[in-house]
Amino acid sequence: MDTFPGWLIVGGAVTAWLLFGALAAGHAIMYKRDPRSAVIWVFVSFTLPVIGPWAYWGLGINRIERRAIEHLGRRSRPFDYPHLADAHGSADVHREGVSHLVSLRTVADRVTRRPMLPGNAIVPLHNGEEAYPRMLDAIAKAQRSVTLASYIFDWDDVGHNFAGALGEAARRGVRVHVLVDGIGALKSFSRMGRLLLKSGAEVAAFFPLRFPFGRLRLNLRNHRKILLVDGHTGFTGGMNISRRYLIERAGRERVEDLHFEITGPVAAEMQHAFVEDWALATNEILEGDAYFPKLVATGPALCRGISSGPDEDFEKIHWILQAAFAAAQHSVRIVTPYFVPTWPLVSAMAMRALRGVEVTLMLPSLVDLPYMRWAADAYLWQLLEHGVRVYRHPPPFVHTKLMIVDERWVLLGSANLDRRSFRLHFEFNVEAYDVKLARELGMWLDGRIERATPVTLEEMESRPTWNRLRDGLAKIVSPHL
Repeated sequence: MDTFPGWLIVGGAVTAWLLFGALAAGHAIMYKRDPRSAVIWVFVSFTLPVIGPWAYWGLGINRIERRAIEHLGRRSRPFDYPHLADAHGSADVHREGVSHLVSLRTVADRVTRRPMLPGNAIVPLHNGEEAYPRMLDAIAKAQRSVTLASYIFDWDDVGHNFAGALGEAARRGVRVHVLVDGIGALKSFSRMGRLLLKSGAEVAAFFPLRFPFGRLRLNLRNHRKILLVDGHTGFTGGMNISRRYLIERAGRERVEDLHFEITGPVAAEMQHAFVEDWALATNEILEGDAYFPKLVATGPALCRGISSGPDEDFEKIHWILQAAFAAAQHSVRIVTPYFVPTWPLVSAMAMRALRGVEVTLMLPSLVDLPYMRWAADAYLWQLLEHGVRVYRHPPPFVHTKLMIVDERWVLLGSANLDRRSFRLHFEFNVEAYDVKLARELGMWLDGRIERATPVTLEEMESRPTWNRLRDGLAKIVSPHL
């Protein structure tokens, strides 16, 4: 009789585990789009008592969609653009030489539900040496508002310089809002945040680590890099706030990257992306002329801002990449630090190469996360055997994210070519129809290719068995990398 309660407790625990495991597995089977992801979560739910189902409910489910709908109504309507001059006007006059990309334009129209905006100017900024002085100068000249979102905001000399400039702007009456990712800036946020708060700036962390466990959102990170000054001068790309991007000064951790200064009507779409994230983090919606002034044409680029993330009803970047490959007639050139593609993207790249389009992929030879290179290596042979040209750039780590199609269309921003950027991370990109910009970036890429080493099919097939096994295992779990 004394052992009966013990058996009852064990039986109840096992029953609860099986019940919650079945609920988690059933949810994964019904809602996970990637079958490999569903299989992994089913396995985890039934093989790890207690931990498995909890891990799925805490990490495997998109909990952002309902809050986004509640606060912003993003499914029901796109943002209005009353502050833009002729925002919805016809852009046909800008289509000379790009008429063959009309299918790409159609797909992007439908998945983003935002207008293409003429009259923008985009200036590439190479590494921190070019980007940071322009950004700091813009902050110093701010009169009404500064909004900054960064995945990483390091506690180093570059971080101090930005904190000082932001603090000075706040002290002179500028409305300063700083949003950092709750994990990406985990080490430095508390110190930097206190410093900024003392100056009068408003600071928030995007989904910080919180308990109880129901608030744990390790997978859903804000990977965007956006700076807007007075609502009309924007900066975006792949660059965080860190001395690692000072290519001439940083040590072993130095990172080579491209950032972009953007002015014109598309700056409003950058600001909308920040406002959405700020509302999600703080429940406060920023509005008014200080953030959304009337914008005028500043250059020739036809642009659209593309916000993507786990609160969207489309995997926007993924669909637009597929459309870009399908529309290309001459060349597709890609630079990405992480390459963990979906099967549709691998197929699209191989198909364009088979049809005679020059498809070029440049990856870094040095990757800060080794398992990301392992996963990438497992995919490369499928591209090489169909004629895709692959290059590895020598150190330092190349963090640039860029796509150029037919020297007419450019995709730039924060998204990597991997599963996290497609499905889990909040990303911001800009697509631009600008021949001059595309050719300038193409010349930059040519210079990098001259220094790079081509990857051959023979090289990938001659990898040691252990390496191929390791890479294959990384590929299996790639939906979670």
